[in-house]
Amino acid sequence: MVELRHFRYFVALAEELHFGRAAQKLHIAQPGLSQQILALEKELGVALLTRTRRRVELTEAGRLFLQEGRRVLAQAQRAENLARRAGSGEIGRLTIAGTESATWDVLPELLREYRRCYSEVELVIREMTTPLQVAALHSGEIDVAFLRAPVETEGLNVRTVRQEPLAVLLPEAHPLAQRGAIPLAALSGEPLVVYPASPRPSWADFTIGVCRNAGFEPRIAHEANETATAVSFVAAGLGLILVPEALKGLVRPGVLFRPLAPPAPITQLLLVHRSGPPSPTLKTFLAVAHSLWPHLE
Repeated sequence: MVELRHFRYFVALAEELHFGRAAQKLHIAQPGLSQQILALEKELGVALLTRTRRRVELTEAGRLFLQEGRRVLAQAQRAENLARRAGSGEIGRLTIAGTESATWDVLPELLREYRRCYSEVELVIREMTTPLQVAALHSGEIDVAFLRAPVETEGLNVRTVRQEPLAVLLPEAHPLAQRGAIPLAALSGEPLVVYPASPRPSWADFTIGVCRNAGFEPRIAHEANETATAVSFVAAGLGLILVPEALKGLVRPGVLFRPLAPPAPITQLLLVHRSGPPSPTLKTFLAVAHSLWPHLE
C-alpha cells in the first residue's frame, strides 16, 4: 500500500534528482531512501525513475506521479492545519442562545469581541426562552445559553454574568410616571402585562412571584410572548411591565422607563453550558467572555 511517507520521499527525490541531496533534505540515510523508492515502484508496478551512475531522471509515470504527489502532500498539510486549528478553537461551529434581554445588551458586546478574535468560527445565534434553552442545552442542540434565573441547572455549568434590579415600563400619562423611582408595592392593583406567558416556568411566573413576595396579588391584564408586543400594550395604556434594567432601551413613544425604589428585586443573567470539558470553540468563547467580565470565574 502506498503511504504518505512514500509521497514525501518521492517528491523530495524528484525535486532534487539526486539521492544524496534528497536523503539529506529528508533527514534519512541514503540507502534507506533508495529502498523506499524501490518499494514504491514495486507497489505501483511501474518505474518512476531511470537511474544511471551520473544522473536520475523521471519517467513519464514519474512525472505524473510527482504532480499528484504534490497535490496529496498539500492536501495532507491542509488537513493537518485544519485539525490543529479546530483543536485550538480557531475554526468550527458554535451555537449560542439567549433570552431577549441578553440579545439587547450583553450579547452584542461579547459577539463583537469574539468575532474579532475568531472570525472563522461559524456562529449560530438563537433567541429562546429560558426553559427552552435549558432543554436545548441538555439535548446538545445549543452549546451555550444566556438565560434568566431562577432556573433548574442540574447537570449544567453556571456563571453569573450580571445581577440587575427590576424596573417598570409604564404609559407616560400614568400617575406613577411622575416619580423618579417607583416602590414595588405601588403596583398593587395596577394592571400588569406579563411576558413571556409560556412555556412554564416563565418570566411571567417570576414577576408574579416578586409581586406576591411584596405582599400583593398582581392583577394580570394581558399576556404576551414577545417583548415588542408587551411594550405595545403599555403604549396603548393597557398595563405596566416589570422588566430587567437591561431593557430600558425598549422605551418608545408613549412609554417611560422607571427604576423600582430600593430595595428592588434582583434578577440574574446567567451564562450556562453543559458540565464537562468544553469543546474547543466553547473554550475560546468562554475565554473571551472572561476577558470582558473577569468575575465569571
